[in-house]
Amino acid sequence: MNKFFLIVHILAAILCVGPITVAASMYPPLAKKMLAAQTPDAGGLQVLHRITTVYAWASLVVPLFGFALAGSMHVMGEAWLIISIVLTLAAALVLAYLVVPAQSAVLAVAGGTPEERSAVLPKAKLLSMTSGIFALLWLIVLVLMVVKPGHHRG
Repeated sequence: MNKFFLIVHILAAILCVGPITVAASMYPPLAKKMLAAQTPDAGGLQVLHRITTVYAWASLVVPLFGFALAGSMHVMGEAWLIISIVLTLAAALVLAYLVVPAQSAVLAVAGGTPEERSAVLPKAKLLSMTSGIFALLWLIVLVLMVVKPGHHRG
């Protein structure tokens, strides 16, 4: 059963978290271009925002199977896993409370006046940082999952 949980956990991470990370990182440069354009086109931004939000919900499978795997392997008390859980929660909070709302704010002014669009530009610039933090948190979780510092079982 462990192999099944591990396969689903890894597959879900690749297929769900990967697209979120890519879409979130592609969004800020396109948002800045759209906000500065004379005739803005938000088509690409809408697609990236949709990918971010839909895959965010789908990615809930990752910790679900991660907990199932950790429980079956009896490693719930390991420090590397606890840190990974905390960082995963932090990544989810960054996505839910910083990345997605900023993306929505940019989309909300896509058809607005140049003044409305320029007022949202700071959020688009901040989005570069927050999407980078999201990606960095997942990178650290990945390293912890592979290296498992302090892990004493095979």
